[in-house]
Amino acid sequence: MGGRVLVPLWSVCVGFWLILHPGLASGALSTNYYANVCPKVESIVREVVKTKIDQTFVTIPATLRLFFHDCIVQGCDASIMIQSREDNTAEKDHPDNLSLAGDGFDTVIKAKAAVDEVPGCKNKVSCADILAMATRDVISLSGGPSYRVELGRLDGLVSTSSSVYGKIPKPNFNLDQLTSFFNALGLNRMDMIALSAAHTVGFSHCDQFANRIYNFSRNRKVDPALSRKYAAELQSMCPIDVDPRIAVDMDPVTHKIFDNQYYKNLQLSNEPSLWA
Repeated sequence: MGGRVLVPLWSVCVGFWLILHPGLASGALSTNYYANVCPKVESIVREVVKTKIDQTFVTIPATLRLFFHDCIVQGCDASIMIQSREDNTAEKDHPDNLSLAGDGFDTVIKAKAAVDEVPGCKNKVSCADILAMATRDVISLSGGPSYRVELGRLDGLVSTSSSVYGKIPKPNFNLDQLTSFFNALGLNRMDMIALSAAHTVGFSHCDQFANRIYNFSRNRKVDPALSRKYAAELQSMCPIDVDPRIAVDMDPVTHKIFDNQYYKNLQLSNEPSLWA
């Protein structure tokens, strides 16, 4: 699953800011933003991402989740990459972010290093843009669609644990709570459903759903919404008192492919044949 990254992420990502005029805090994004300074940036990032995926599949869900956790707090500014200091606890060390797999961070760090090795590119490409490109690449390299990424994001200088509070949807949210949560972000239910596609290559830790297979209610041990066969499989993978760090795939059918099987699983969750 990858360990936590302990290198000084602040120094890796903040360099982009140091060469910019303070007045350039925001601007229009464009797909050819780096055409004149680092024209091969997208191919460089993609090659690093491909190598990382070859090393470990966890790179895919880790990068996707890292991007979501970054963007949902103060926008897509890579502030999730900043290390905590003695006088400040950063976003990445908020309890809701402690389960982020280290391979997502490592992907950005290695891609940034590869970009900076190219003459003319050093300190010209933000970590925020690299994370956006890497997210597109892990999707396409795992069988999903490719798309043009608009670039020009600046790396954030501020990262606080307190800014994360209430910004990450909880795994036990029901439909109404999720709808309300995303509405507050200016996103409708269709947007929410589309974003849920990322779960097709995702995984969940046992402690996040243990109550649904062992202690759902006073009268029911197992959540009746779950297929009995699937619930039994989850119990075999997550026995009582299992290490909470153990994880299982959210799509038990095609967990390494970015496809629509996750949605099919949800529609057929009560069909025992699905898990045969």
